[in-house]
Amino acid sequence: MHYDFTLKFAVPDVLDMETLEARLFEAGCDDALIGLGQKGRLALEFSREAASAHEAITSAMADVKCAISEARLIEAGPDLVGVTDIAELFEFSRQNMRKLLQSHLATFPLPLHEGRASLWHLAEVLEWFGTHHHKAIDETLREVARVSMQANVARETRRLPPEDIQRFDALAS
Repeated sequence: MHYDFTLKFAVPDVLDMETLEARLFEAGCDDALIGLGQKGRLALEFSREAASAHEAITSAMADVKCAISEARLIEAGPDLVGVTDIAELFEFSRQNMRKLLQSHLATFPLPLHEGRASLWHLAEVLEWFGTHHHKAIDETLREVARVSMQANVARETRRLPPEDIQRFDALAS
């Protein structure tokens, strides 16, 4: 199977584009489009063949780390989505998506951030649509979104000491 996903990294800003490209290619990232927008940032859009999304994403992360040992993961995607993203994915208008959210507050996944621009994990949104609205969900997208969410949550979790994770987990449930 082919899995499409994006990995964004913070990288040393002393490396030029040509060196980065050569290192990434040699490490096995020849299945990625490389983007350098800001200095010290690297985005890779992969289309990787693997037995599972987990294997595709983790092998790509390992290849990047092999090429650039100082690379630090910023984000794996697709993961975080807003109302507009969800509406586009399911071919709804933004207004219809907002109405759907308001009419299903009790069952729709809790947002990661609620505010003027609320954010959800795509994997949870896809799961909800598959269960509650019986929408046909691309299984590959569902799998990639789930693994991307796991990578991002794992990255964030490392920022806390284990005792704080347990304490907050007990209070947040």
